[in-house]
Amino acid sequence: MKIGSDEFNETAGKIARLKKERNAIILAHNYQRDEVQYVADLTGDSLELSRAAADTDFDVIVFAGVHFMAESASILSPTKTVLLTEEEAGCPMAEMVSVEGPRYYMTDFPGVHREFCYTYPADFNLRDIKAKYPGVPVVAYVNTTAEVKAESDICCTSANVVKVVNSLSSDKVICIPDRNLAAWAQRHTEKEIIAWDGFCHVHHRVTAEDVRAAREAHPGALVLAHPECPPEVLELADHVTSTSGMIRYCKSSDAREFIIGTELGLMYRLRTDSPDKQFHPLRRDMLCPNMKKTTLKSVLRALENMECVIKVPEEVRVPAKRALDRMLEIK
Repeated sequence: MKIGSDEFNETAGKIARLKKERNAIILAHNYQRDEVQYVADLTGDSLELSRAAADTDFDVIVFAGVHFMAESASILSPTKTVLLTEEEAGCPMAEMVSVEGPRYYMTDFPGVHREFCYTYPADFNLRDIKAKYPGVPVVAYVNTTAEVKAESDICCTSANVVKVVNSLSSDKVICIPDRNLAAWAQRHTEKEIIAWDGFCHVHHRVTAEDVRAAREAHPGALVLAHPECPPEVLELADHVTSTSGMIRYCKSSDAREFIIGTELGLMYRLRTDSPDKQFHPLRRDMLCPNMKKTTLKSVLRALENMECVIKVPEEVRVPAKRALDRMLEIK
Protein backbone atom coordinates (compact mmCIF):
# COMPACT_ATOMS: atom_id res chain seq x y z
CA MET A 1 0.00 0.00 0.00
CA LYS A 2 1.55 3.27 -1.10
CA ILE A 3 2.05 5.88 1.60
CA GLY A 4 -0.18 8.88 0.85
CA SER A 5 -2.66 7.01 -1.36
CA ASP A 6 -6.39 7.24 -0.65
CA GLU A 7 -6.40 3.64 0.58
CA PHE A 8 -3.45 4.32 2.86
CA ASN A 9 -5.02 7.46 4.31
CA GLU A 10 -8.31 5.71 4.98
CA THR A 11 -6.65 2.69 6.63
CA ALA A 12 -4.21 4.81 8.64
CA GLY A 13 -7.10 6.96 9.86
CA LYS A 14 -8.99 3.89 11.11
CA ILE A 15 -5.83 2.67 12.88
CA ALA A 16 -5.36 6.03 14.59
CA ARG A 17 -8.95 6.03 15.87
CA LEU A 18 -8.73 2.45 17.14
CA LYS A 19 -5.40 3.13 18.86
CA LYS A 20 -7.05 5.87 20.87
CA GLU A 21 -10.07 3.71 21.71
CA ARG A 22 -7.94 0.74 22.79
CA ASN A 23 -5.22 2.81 24.48
CA ALA A 24 -2.77 1.00 22.22
CA ILE A 25 0.79 1.53 21.03
CA ILE A 26 2.21 0.14 17.79
CA LEU A 27 5.79 -1.16 17.87
CA ALA A 28 7.39 -2.02 14.53
CA HIS A 29 10.72 -3.65 13.82
CA ASN A 30 13.10 -1.92 11.42
CA TYR A 31 12.51 -4.70 8.86
CA GLN A 32 8.78 -4.06 8.47
CA ARG A 33 7.19 -2.66 5.31
CA ASP A 34 7.52 1.10 4.79
CA GLU A 35 3.82 1.83 5.40
CA VAL A 36 3.82 -0.18 8.63
CA GLN A 37 6.83 1.72 9.96
CA TYR A 38 5.13 4.97 8.94
CA VAL A 39 2.10 4.39 11.21
CA ALA A 40 4.09 2.90 14.10
CA ASP A 41 4.56 4.85 17.31
CA LEU A 42 8.04 3.42 17.66
CA THR A 43 10.36 1.63 15.27
CA GLY A 44 13.61 0.02 16.28
CA ASP A 45 15.73 -3.07 16.69
CA SER A 46 15.03 -5.86 19.15
CA LEU A 47 16.76 -4.11 22.07
CA GLU A 48 14.92 -0.82 21.61
CA LEU A 49 11.55 -2.54 21.25
CA SER A 50 12.21 -4.78 24.26
CA ARG A 51 12.87 -1.71 26.40
CA ALA A 52 9.79 0.03 25.02
CA ALA A 53 7.62 -2.98 25.83
CA ALA A 54 8.95 -3.00 29.38
CA ASP A 55 8.31 0.71 29.93
CA THR A 56 4.99 1.32 28.17
CA ASP A 57 1.91 2.57 30.03
CA PHE A 58 -0.48 1.58 27.25
CA ASP A 59 -3.05 -1.18 27.76
CA VAL A 60 -2.45 -2.80 24.37
CA ILE A 61 0.83 -3.46 22.54
CA VAL A 62 0.44 -4.10 18.82
CA PHE A 63 3.66 -5.75 17.67
CA ALA A 64 4.51 -5.53 13.99
CA GLY A 65 7.27 -8.10 13.90
CA VAL A 66 7.67 -11.84 14.35
CA HIS A 67 6.50 -14.24 17.03
CA PHE A 68 9.49 -14.14 19.42
CA MET A 69 9.28 -10.33 19.57
CA ALA A 70 5.64 -10.38 20.67
CA GLU A 71 6.57 -13.06 23.19
CA SER A 72 9.25 -10.79 24.63
CA ALA A 73 6.67 -8.01 24.99
CA SER A 74 4.35 -10.42 26.82
CA ILE A 75 7.18 -11.57 29.08
CA LEU A 76 8.09 -8.00 30.05
CA SER A 77 4.54 -6.63 30.23
CA PRO A 78 2.35 -9.46 31.55
CA THR A 79 -0.57 -7.17 32.45
CA LYS A 80 -0.77 -5.78 28.91
CA THR A 81 -2.61 -7.27 25.95
CA VAL A 82 0.01 -8.09 23.30
CA LEU A 83 -1.20 -8.52 19.72
CA LEU A 84 0.98 -9.95 16.95
CA THR A 85 -0.03 -8.46 13.62
CA GLU A 86 0.38 -11.75 11.69
CA GLU A 87 -0.06 -15.09 13.44
CA GLU A 88 2.14 -16.98 10.96
CA ALA A 89 5.07 -14.54 11.18
CA GLY A 90 7.77 -16.74 12.68
CA CYS A 91 11.56 -16.68 12.69
CA PRO A 92 13.50 -19.57 11.12
CA MET A 93 16.56 -18.87 13.25
CA ALA A 94 14.52 -18.97 16.46
CA GLU A 95 13.21 -22.37 15.37
CA MET A 96 16.77 -23.71 15.10
CA VAL A 97 17.04 -24.23 18.84
CA SER A 98 14.67 -26.06 21.18
CA VAL A 99 14.84 -26.84 24.88
CA GLU A 100 14.50 -30.58 24.36
CA GLY A 101 13.62 -32.97 21.57
CA PRO A 102 14.40 -32.56 17.86
CA ARG A 103 14.04 -29.29 16.06
CA TYR A 104 13.50 -29.78 12.36
CA TYR A 105 14.28 -27.05 9.89
CA MET A 106 13.39 -27.96 6.36
CA THR A 107 10.97 -26.05 4.13
CA ASP A 108 8.61 -24.78 6.82
CA PHE A 109 9.33 -21.15 5.99
CA PRO A 110 8.50 -19.82 2.51
CA GLY A 111 11.25 -17.76 0.98
CA VAL A 112 14.12 -19.55 2.73
CA HIS A 113 16.78 -20.45 0.19
CA ARG A 114 16.83 -24.20 -0.39
CA GLU A 115 20.57 -24.43 0.25
CA PHE A 116 19.88 -23.27 3.79
CA CYS A 117 17.28 -25.98 4.48
CA TYR A 118 18.33 -29.00 6.50
CA THR A 119 17.42 -31.08 9.53
CA TYR A 120 19.22 -31.03 12.87
CA PRO A 121 20.03 -34.34 14.59
CA ALA A 122 17.35 -35.58 16.99
CA ASP A 123 19.57 -34.99 20.03
CA PHE A 124 20.51 -31.44 19.11
CA ASN A 125 18.82 -29.40 21.82
CA LEU A 126 19.64 -26.90 24.53
CA ARG A 127 19.49 -29.25 27.50
CA ASP A 128 21.94 -31.60 25.79
CA ILE A 129 24.54 -28.88 25.29
CA LYS A 130 24.03 -27.64 28.88
CA ALA A 131 24.65 -31.19 30.11
CA LYS A 132 27.79 -31.37 27.98
CA TYR A 133 29.12 -28.13 29.50
CA PRO A 134 27.78 -28.13 33.09
CA GLY A 135 27.83 -24.76 34.81
CA VAL A 136 28.61 -22.80 31.63
CA PRO A 137 26.15 -19.88 31.30
CA VAL A 138 23.89 -19.68 28.27
CA VAL A 139 23.57 -16.39 26.39
CA ALA A 140 20.38 -16.48 24.32
CA TYR A 141 19.91 -14.11 21.42
CA VAL A 142 16.51 -12.42 21.68
CA ASN A 143 15.74 -14.25 18.43
CA THR A 144 14.67 -17.30 20.43
CA THR A 145 11.40 -18.69 21.79
CA ALA A 146 10.17 -17.89 25.29
CA GLU A 147 10.89 -21.49 26.34
CA VAL A 148 14.51 -21.18 25.25
CA LYS A 149 14.91 -17.85 27.05
CA ALA A 150 13.52 -19.48 30.19
CA GLU A 151 16.22 -22.16 29.97
CA SER A 152 18.98 -19.56 29.49
CA ASP A 153 20.94 -17.36 31.90
CA ILE A 154 20.80 -14.05 30.06
CA CYS A 155 19.61 -12.66 26.74
CA CYS A 156 21.44 -10.46 24.26
CA THR A 157 20.85 -8.58 21.03
CA SER A 158 23.18 -7.89 18.14
CA ALA A 159 23.75 -4.45 19.67
CA ASN A 160 24.89 -5.62 23.10
CA VAL A 161 26.16 -9.20 22.68
CA VAL A 162 29.78 -8.29 23.51
CA LYS A 163 28.74 -6.37 26.66
CA VAL A 164 26.56 -9.28 27.74
CA VAL A 165 29.29 -11.87 27.23
CA ASN A 166 31.86 -9.75 29.06
CA SER A 167 29.46 -9.12 31.95
CA LEU A 168 29.55 -12.81 32.92
CA SER A 169 32.07 -14.08 35.45
CA SER A 170 32.62 -17.38 33.67
CA ASP A 171 35.58 -17.65 31.28
CA LYS A 172 33.44 -19.79 28.97
CA VAL A 173 29.91 -19.12 27.63
CA ILE A 174 27.41 -20.83 25.33
CA CYS A 175 25.89 -18.52 22.69
CA ILE A 176 22.66 -19.51 20.94
CA PRO A 177 21.47 -19.74 18.22
CA ASP A 178 23.42 -17.60 15.69
CA ARG A 179 26.91 -18.88 14.94
CA ASN A 180 27.83 -15.70 13.04
CA LEU A 181 26.87 -13.45 15.95
CA ALA A 182 28.85 -15.74 18.26
CA ALA A 183 31.88 -15.51 15.95
CA TRP A 184 31.61 -11.72 15.99
CA ALA A 185 31.47 -11.68 19.78
CA GLN A 186 34.45 -14.05 19.95
CA ARG A 187 36.56 -11.46 18.13
CA HIS A 188 35.85 -8.94 20.89
CA THR A 189 36.24 -10.99 24.06
CA GLU A 190 38.86 -13.09 25.76
CA LYS A 191 36.23 -15.57 26.89
CA GLU A 192 35.78 -18.86 25.08
CA ILE A 193 32.48 -18.97 23.21
CA ILE A 194 30.74 -22.24 22.45
CA ALA A 195 28.59 -21.41 19.43
CA TRP A 196 25.32 -22.99 18.39
CA ASP A 197 25.10 -23.91 14.71
CA GLY A 198 22.22 -21.63 13.71
CA PHE A 199 21.95 -18.61 11.44
CA CYS A 200 19.67 -16.00 9.86
CA HIS A 201 19.06 -17.09 6.29
CA VAL A 202 18.77 -13.45 5.14
CA HIS A 203 22.23 -12.47 6.41
CA HIS A 204 23.96 -15.82 6.05
CA ARG A 205 23.55 -15.82 2.26
CA VAL A 206 25.86 -12.80 1.87
CA THR A 207 29.36 -13.58 0.59
CA ALA A 208 32.68 -11.78 0.39
CA GLU A 209 32.19 -11.63 -3.38
CA ASP A 210 28.95 -9.71 -2.80
CA VAL A 211 30.91 -7.10 -0.85
CA ARG A 212 33.54 -6.78 -3.57
CA ALA A 213 30.86 -6.48 -6.27
CA ALA A 214 28.99 -3.81 -4.30
CA ARG A 215 32.18 -1.80 -3.80
CA GLU A 216 32.89 -1.99 -7.52
CA ALA A 217 29.37 -0.82 -8.33
CA HIS A 218 29.51 2.00 -5.78
CA PRO A 219 33.14 3.10 -5.38
CA GLY A 220 33.65 5.32 -2.38
CA ALA A 221 30.58 4.07 -0.51
CA LEU A 222 31.08 2.73 3.01
CA VAL A 223 30.00 -0.85 3.67
CA LEU A 224 27.91 -1.46 6.80
CA ALA A 225 27.20 -5.05 7.81
CA HIS A 226 25.01 -6.69 10.43
CA PRO A 227 26.86 -9.10 12.77
CA GLU A 228 24.56 -11.92 11.63
CA CYS A 229 26.54 -11.90 8.37
CA PRO A 230 29.33 -14.49 7.95
CA PRO A 231 32.77 -13.60 9.37
CA GLU A 232 34.38 -13.23 5.92
CA VAL A 233 31.80 -10.53 5.11
CA LEU A 234 32.36 -8.69 8.38
CA GLU A 235 36.12 -8.72 7.72
CA LEU A 236 35.52 -6.63 4.58
CA ALA A 237 32.99 -4.20 6.08
CA ASP A 238 33.86 -0.66 7.13
CA HIS A 239 31.51 -0.84 10.10
CA VAL A 240 29.70 -3.72 11.81
CA THR A 241 26.66 -2.92 13.91
CA SER A 242 22.97 -3.56 14.62
CA THR A 243 20.20 -1.96 12.58
CA SER A 244 19.80 0.93 15.00
CA GLY A 245 23.57 1.27 15.05
CA MET A 246 23.49 1.64 11.27
CA ILE A 247 20.91 4.41 11.52
CA ARG A 248 22.98 6.33 14.08
CA TYR A 249 26.23 5.78 12.17
CA CYS A 250 24.83 7.03 8.88
CA LYS A 251 23.29 10.12 10.48
CA SER A 252 26.53 11.13 12.17
CA SER A 253 28.97 10.13 9.43
CA ASP A 254 30.47 12.67 7.06
CA ALA A 255 30.22 10.06 4.29
CA ARG A 256 27.45 10.59 1.72
CA GLU A 257 27.01 7.06 0.37
CA PHE A 258 26.56 3.69 2.06
CA ILE A 259 26.18 0.02 1.13
CA ILE A 260 23.81 -1.61 3.62
CA GLY A 261 24.28 -5.25 4.61
CA THR A 262 21.01 -6.10 6.29
CA GLU A 263 17.32 -6.69 5.54
CA LEU A 264 15.96 -4.20 3.02
CA GLY A 265 13.29 -2.86 5.37
CA LEU A 266 15.95 -0.73 7.06
CA MET A 267 16.23 1.40 3.92
CA TYR A 268 13.02 3.24 4.87
CA ARG A 269 14.44 4.49 8.17
CA LEU A 270 17.83 5.28 6.67
CA ARG A 271 16.36 7.36 3.86
CA THR A 272 13.87 9.04 6.19
CA ASP A 273 16.48 9.98 8.78
CA SER A 274 19.21 10.90 6.28
CA PRO A 275 17.43 12.13 3.13
CA ASP A 276 20.52 13.86 1.84
CA LYS A 277 22.51 10.61 1.65
CA GLN A 278 22.51 7.61 -0.71
CA PHE A 279 21.93 4.01 0.34
CA HIS A 280 22.46 0.82 -1.66
CA PRO A 281 21.60 -2.76 -0.65
CA LEU A 282 24.51 -5.16 -0.34
CA ARG A 283 22.24 -7.73 -1.99
CA ARG A 284 18.82 -7.04 -3.48
CA ASP A 285 17.36 -10.30 -2.15
CA MET A 286 17.96 -9.54 1.53
CA LEU A 287 14.27 -9.84 2.35
CA CYS A 288 12.72 -11.64 5.31
CA PRO A 289 9.40 -13.12 4.12
CA ASN A 290 8.12 -13.37 7.67
CA MET A 291 8.74 -9.69 8.41
CA LYS A 292 6.96 -8.80 5.19
CA LYS A 293 3.82 -10.76 6.09
CA THR A 294 2.53 -7.79 8.06
CA THR A 295 0.69 -5.16 6.02
CA LEU A 296 -1.21 -2.06 7.06
CA LYS A 297 -4.39 -4.14 6.89
CA SER A 298 -2.78 -6.62 9.30
CA VAL A 299 -2.33 -3.83 11.84
CA LEU A 300 -5.93 -2.67 11.33
CA ARG A 301 -7.31 -6.20 11.68
CA ALA A 302 -5.38 -6.80 14.90
CA LEU A 303 -6.84 -3.63 16.45
CA GLU A 304 -10.35 -4.15 15.11
CA ASN A 305 -10.69 -7.75 16.29
CA MET A 306 -8.14 -7.73 19.14
CA GLU A 307 -6.84 -10.94 17.59
CA CYS A 308 -3.66 -12.98 17.72
CA VAL A 309 -3.11 -12.37 21.41
CA ILE A 310 0.33 -13.55 22.58
CA LYS A 311 0.39 -14.64 26.21
CA VAL A 312 3.37 -16.49 27.69
CA PRO A 313 2.45 -18.91 30.52
CA GLU A 314 3.72 -17.85 33.96
CA GLU A 315 5.90 -20.94 34.43
CA VAL A 316 7.80 -19.91 31.29
CA ARG A 317 7.44 -16.14 31.61
CA VAL A 318 9.07 -15.78 35.03
CA PRO A 319 12.44 -17.44 34.20
CA ALA A 320 12.42 -15.92 30.71
CA LYS A 321 11.88 -12.47 32.22
CA ARG A 322 14.83 -13.05 34.51
CA ALA A 323 17.06 -13.59 31.44
CA LEU A 324 15.64 -10.51 29.70
CA ASP A 325 15.92 -8.35 32.84
CA ARG A 326 19.57 -9.28 33.21
CA MET A 327 20.14 -8.07 29.65
CA LEU A 328 18.19 -4.84 30.15
CA GLU A 329 20.25 -4.02 33.26
CA ILE A 330 23.42 -3.85 31.13
CA LYS A 331 23.96 -0.33 29.80
